[in-house]
Amino acid sequence: MNENKPSRTEDEYFVKQDAELIKEQRARLDAERANAERKSHYMKCPKCGGSLEETEFHHIKIDRCPDCKGVWFDAGEVEMMEHVDQSQIRSFVRSMFGLKW
Repeated sequence: MNENKPSRTEDEYFVKQDAELIKEQRARLDAERANAERKSHYMKCPKCGGSLEETEFHHIKIDRCPDCKGVWFDAGEVEMMEHVDQSQIRSFVRSMFGLKW
């Protein structure tokens, strides 16, 4: 038997090691890609892709797109509108959407 030649069990060991390293590397790269994809969408308008601007109306922060004029609410912001005085709802909506009526 040639002493320089690896045994079958050695070959299997290194094949398993390589497979585990490749699996770990693939998982890390997938996580990095997913994170980069998520960051590329942060504060982007879901309708037109423009950059959203955070605006405050009656102590409620909303995200507004200057391009398509879309208005987007984060979780809980619509529920906060319940606390706006009923007499101010009309002016709130007018100011939020830039309406003149």
